[in-house]
Amino acid sequence: MRVDPVLGTVVRAVGPCRLRERRRSDHLTALVSAIVNQQLSTRAAATIFGRLLALFPDGEIPDAAAIAGLDDASLRGAGLSRQKVGYLRDLCARIGDGRLRLDELDVLPEEVVAERLTAVRGFGPWTAHMFLMFRLHRPDVLPVGDLGIVTAVQRLYRLGKRPDPQRLAKIGEPWRPYRTVASWYLWRSLEIGD
Repeated sequence: MRVDPVLGTVVRAVGPCRLRERRRSDHLTALVSAIVNQQLSTRAAATIFGRLLALFPDGEIPDAAAIAGLDDASLRGAGLSRQKVGYLRDLCARIGDGRLRLDELDVLPEEVVAERLTAVRGFGPWTAHMFLMFRLHRPDVLPVGDLGIVTAVQRLYRLGKRPDPQRLAKIGEPWRPYRTVASWYLWRSLEIGD
């Protein structure tokens, strides 16, 4: 609040930060969920994800090999598009051959986690940032490509046009080492209005 009075007004208006841990029990399930959720409403994504989980004996994804073992017809029958089936196949192949080691993600630097995740077809910087923030609970992530963050900064800082990633990073520099928390407040600012 001291280093950025503009964001400080949002902090005062919103109150204590309530960032919560994601409910997903493992990295693989969180990444599969990220694929399923792309470009869908929350309700539609939940339905498809539930159908996908129902394909496994315990209603949980045991491992990447189990997903890889499902045929395309089963995945499509759960509601996944051909493109998303391809994304799942690429994710599972990378896990299977060791190009993506999920057990390493907890300890790798943010840049390396983002690099490893964005190598998977269907994962861009936004997905990597959300995984870092909400799955790995990294405190200093600023998703400069998130439309909500861009819109909030434009509105709060009364910018004539949407800030590009470089300008947004510069505005967010004082928020280090808690840019994840700042992002949470920026998202909340969209709910409270001016």
